[in-house]
Amino acid sequence: MSLPFLLYFLVRLVTMKGFGVDAAGVVSMVPGKYLSNLLASPLILIMLLAGLLLVIAGVISAARSKGRAAIWMAGPGTILVGLTVFFTAGYNNTAFYPSKVDLQSSLTIYNASSSHYTLTVMTYVALLIPFVLAYIGHVWNAMDSRKLSADEMVYDDLY
Repeated sequence: MSLPFLLYFLVRLVTMKGFGVDAAGVVSMVPGKYLSNLLASPLILIMLLAGLLLVIAGVISAARSKGRAAIWMAGPGTILVGLTVFFTAGYNNTAFYPSKVDLQSSLTIYNASSSHYTLTVMTYVALLIPFVLAYIGHVWNAMDSRKLSADEMVYDDLY
């Protein structure tokens, strides 16, 4: 049911006027800005197409079977499509958080960046996230490996 809305959103995104930033930092409305961003970045376009194919394959898989296999296609596809939308709105001289009241107050990658120290700290934190996720997965599997018995379900001790 959500696939037509996703396709509608993407068609609207690539056909609408975008918030472009020129070399002087002036923000203006540019027709077809997001489509030109996609065409200027082939990797992002490939990510979008791969994400759409995975979402469509997940929807078809979910419609054909009652299993859980569809999430393994639709999940990464959704992530790829979401990243593509963020990348399209953030790269290639585009205001990623536009202001409709005052275009010059829009946030771009140039005026929203933090200090070198803050970016370094955020990089280290971002590099630690996979280890945290791996730990959560390991503990989850360890806790889920042995099922509780009926005897363990009796609460003799109340805390």
